[in-house]
Amino acid sequence: MGGREELVVSGLETNMQFSRTRLGRFRLRSNQSPLWAKRGKPSSRKKKTRDPSPTEMSVEPWPSPQDQGAAKHIGSIHALPSQDQEEHPDKLCLDSFWSEVETIQQGSGDTDLDCTRRDSRQSEEGEQEEQWLADAGLSTLISEDSEDVDKAVLLSTLTRTQAEAVQRRLDSYTLSLRKRNKPPPRDVRDIFGSPISQKLLPGSQNSEDLAQHSMASVPKTPLSAMTPDHQRGAPKDEFFITDVAYCEQAVIFLKQAKLPQNNCQRRKEDGTLPRVICPKCRIGVTHIQDLSHTDMKKVRQLALIDMTALCDLLELEVKRHKSGKRKIPESTLFGVPLATLLDNDQKVKPNTSTPLFLQALLSFLEKKGVDSEGILRVPGSQSRIKLLQQNLETNFYSGRISWDEVSPNDAAALLKKFIRELPAPLLTSEYLNTFNAVRDITDLKQKLHMLNLLILLLPEPNRNTLKALLEFLSKVVSREKRNRMNLWAVATIMAPNLFLHKAIPSRLTDGTEKGQAEKAADVMRLLIRYQDLLWTIPNFLVSQVRRLNENSNRRYQFYDRRIKNLLRKIHTDSREKPEKNNSELQRTVKIQVGDLVSGTMEFQLNINSRTSDLLAQFQRQFLRSPENGKGKVRRNGSVTYPDCALYEVGGNIGEHCLDPDTHLLDLYNSNPGGEWVIKMKPNTGKGP
Repeated sequence: MGGREELVVSGLETNMQFSRTRLGRFRLRSNQSPLWAKRGKPSSRKKKTRDPSPTEMSVEPWPSPQDQGAAKHIGSIHALPSQDQEEHPDKLCLDSFWSEVETIQQGSGDTDLDCTRRDSRQSEEGEQEEQWLADAGLSTLISEDSEDVDKAVLLSTLTRTQAEAVQRRLDSYTLSLRKRNKPPPRDVRDIFGSPISQKLLPGSQNSEDLAQHSMASVPKTPLSAMTPDHQRGAPKDEFFITDVAYCEQAVIFLKQAKLPQNNCQRRKEDGTLPRVICPKCRIGVTHIQDLSHTDMKKVRQLALIDMTALCDLLELEVKRHKSGKRKIPESTLFGVPLATLLDNDQKVKPNTSTPLFLQALLSFLEKKGVDSEGILRVPGSQSRIKLLQQNLETNFYSGRISWDEVSPNDAAALLKKFIRELPAPLLTSEYLNTFNAVRDITDLKQKLHMLNLLILLLPEPNRNTLKALLEFLSKVVSREKRNRMNLWAVATIMAPNLFLHKAIPSRLTDGTEKGQAEKAADVMRLLIRYQDLLWTIPNFLVSQVRRLNENSNRRYQFYDRRIKNLLRKIHTDSREKPEKNNSELQRTVKIQVGDLVSGTMEFQLNINSRTSDLLAQFQRQFLRSPENGKGKVRRNGSVTYPDCALYEVGGNIGEHCLDPDTHLLDLYNSNPGGEWVIKMKPNTGKGP
């Protein structure tokens, strides 16, 4: 993948230090005392005074909307409001949390709740493993008709820990088959040990060595050498490494935590959020929307395997639920599945990615509500909310809706009502319990690892809707001085609406009241604060997709011995030729910018060439030149040009929209068979 770039961030120390984390094995515990109807007593412990820390919120290289709004110039680091630095939510936040819980409980009704939960059930013995293998793209492992080569290709990209997680699911599935007297599937180790897989996958057994080598390039500080708690004035920066599978990182850190010298001093989690720095790979950052649907399907399969392996390591026992078929209400907006809403909306506005009603509601709240004191917390008028809902149901799509007389508090209440009345949880029935389990992980980076993988696993309508919601919540937090809603306040209000659903039983209302509320709000806080980081695809998953595509392309070599020998001869002949000096390469770039420009362009590659350089040359030659000017003139006389991007197409990837900072020579070495195409960026349809 090439070398790495170090991001230069002002105010950082030169030596990268990994904060000593409290690592161990964690198990979900269920307490049987439901205390949700009570109010938490104010803590008698005095609040620690703490100077505002510049490390409270900064995700590099992706600043969040709050950073963008607060920063006066790029690269500056500002102290955030002291309210946002509070270590724990105050009594008002906790009271608001349980008020939301009561509202959800009352709104669902006991009869409706029981009926809904009967429809939603846990999978039967063996059914969960079978569904898991299907979702992970490994259903061929239990199919008698598939070839060994098909199974080997699917398993070829997995690390050792990921393969062990697959083996555990197969063992559990085999045990359930024995109980039902059915023949078990083959062992994964048999597939890896077959001659055909050894020829196809010469390097598949070295995944642990690769992980250790990759982690060796990351500067580390022994856990026992960290600064004692009483000498800390602010949370240390966290370095977010995405080149190594998250489950393999957990293996390394769990081994370090067991060392004798690491048992004495453990970092105390005090609730403050550090700056998270992600060293940027030379191939660039890959966002979720940058890959084709085919490659994203493979990303989801690999993310599920890695998340499951991580859950196994942390002993997080989560059960997936299946939503039964429910009668869809006659409503046009509320209680309608997201996929149905989007199907209807795309007939009105093609390519829209979030429901039009939600776009209109969030647009109104951004204009009229973000500066309203206590927005999201202050309840609206129940009678006005009911009338507003009826009016929207009847007149929204006809366009006969006036927002002029709508109260921001009524609109905010309607937003929460829309989310919790979805027939299935916004975080999905399959993964809602896993999202809830994140609050029982104590290490921040492992929480972010889990959330990153879970975001990748969400269906596209759910993921896009959640992102639109989180972007709005971030804007609310950024106006804290006006609306008196800091990060803890927004998180405690919204957590019950996302993590509770009438279709899924939850532990959120059990156990110690204050602890459950604070843990759930903390996960919500991470989603809001680090959303831009969570909506990226880690480098190790992109690399696994590339290897999977390469192995899928090579699998056909083994069906005909003559073709196999011919390819080996061609490969030998190519090795005997002198290597081309790739420090200076000429690449032909295709241009497909709609009806404006088509053709090709030559680009000279060197070690410093980036995507932004290639696009700048394209702009000069084809869009902004006097003879080929393609800009559109606005009424005010200014000229606008099409928003173009460089795509990597074919080879070991389907289609990949490249980061402007991608080093093109490294990209060429990573995928020499791929083509480079300049195209217009797609219209995502997020606007109202």
